[in-house]
Amino acid sequence: MNLLRAGLISAVMLLGLAIWQGALQQTRALEPLPAPTGSVILTVGGKIAIHNTANNEAAFDLAMLEALPRSSFKTTTIWTDGVQEFVGVSVTDLLSRLGSDATQINAIATNDYEIRFPVSDASEHGGIVAYRANGKPLPPGNKGPLWIIFPFDSDPLLQSERFQGESIWNLATMTLH
Repeated sequence: MNLLRAGLISAVMLLGLAIWQGALQQTRALEPLPAPTGSVILTVGGKIAIHNTANNEAAFDLAMLEALPRSSFKTTTIWTDGVQEFVGVSVTDLLSRLGSDATQINAIATNDYEIRFPVSDASEHGGIVAYRANGKPLPPGNKGPLWIIFPFDSDPLLQSERFQGESIWNLATMTLH
């Protein structure tokens, strides 16, 4: 009987911790978004609760993106030679920070390449908005300054045309639906 009671107490404590962590993450998402002090490299609009522009969009400079939780992985791509290490913010963390429950992303590059894809593609397969490759900023005009990228080597599905098409470099704008 004591073992059952101890197990129940542990389960309740874990549930309480999970609820507290969820509330903490939601509180973070609802914090005001500061105005960028550097050059804006990403604008996010559409279905977001947090914004910092008069157009109800979220404008980010590099420092703002770097202040978000960092994600990284090593992978090969069809556009680069050898294994590359990418660092950025996960699409999931970015949307969470904006208080978004969007299901679709419409992404547009500086060269007008545009793709629309489900948020679940990025959230379930480790997609990040990368701002560094191999320790260096992604240069504008050469895949940068931002690149939605996937850990292609982690799953053969990611090597399909679908995910390669969603790997948009020179990312400038995202509209969430």
